[in-house]
Amino acid sequence: MGRRLGTELLKLRTAAGLTQPQAANALSASTAKVAKMEGGWVPVRDPDIRALCELYGVHDPATVGGLLELAKVDRERRKAKGWWDDYPLPGIMQEYMALESAATTIKAWQPAFVPGLLQTPEYVRALRESPAAQVAKGTVPDEEFIETRLTRRQRLVGDPALAFQVVIYEAVLRNFPGGAATARGQLEDLTKTADLPNVSLRVFPFTSGTHSGLNGSFNILSFAAPGAMDVVYVEGPFAQRWLEGGDAAASYDELFERITERSLDERESVSFLHKLRKDL
Repeated sequence: MGRRLGTELLKLRTAAGLTQPQAANALSASTAKVAKMEGGWVPVRDPDIRALCELYGVHDPATVGGLLELAKVDRERRKAKGWWDDYPLPGIMQEYMALESAATTIKAWQPAFVPGLLQTPEYVRALRESPAAQVAKGTVPDEEFIETRLTRRQRLVGDPALAFQVVIYEAVLRNFPGGAATARGQLEDLTKTADLPNVSLRVFPFTSGTHSGLNGSFNILSFAAPGAMDVVYVEGPFAQRWLEGGDAAASYDELFERITERSLDERESVSFLHKLRKDL
């Protein structure tokens, strides 16, 4: 909500032909504060929204009211305490947990690892011990990190349960950290999870060729709140970024649909998982 509010304020300022220093002057604040407001990094007070709307020449009650409602919801979200606050997770993961807990639907593409929501404790432990994870391991103790993974999984069986659509690249299922022992348990768990009515699990096989999604993983989070924009979380080896609404988010949704169309269907994917486990 904060990012959407910031985007709307930025659009209004740009449309009015004004600069951040001019907006800051109207609020008797610093330019840095306006930049943080437009970036969705800080909560926004109602008096500031009204002052900016007056400056930007925005007098439509519906527009102003919508901005005030967005600001209210964002402030409430920031004050809410979730289970993730009890763990020493990096800031960006704290933010992701908050959004994941509020999402009604998540579409996930993963070309490198089993998605976090589906990882078994053994997989998590083996992954954190592998060289590939060292750059992102951070300071969170292994057992606490594993506990956060297990807590996250409750979203798949809670009430209401998260609608989870996931596509996993075949390479993920053939390159398990920890070897065959980890693979057997994780593959069995994936087949069981795929039976959940709220989970759609598909495999993108090698035979389907390449696509631009192989550059990295991404999650598309959707929310029940009226007018809420989809949020896309894009993850790379050394950096993560967020996209909220607009053409950029829509392009990821289109990419996910293209990936899904070229993947095995749900029944074929489960059969694929069974065969892999049998061949170990």
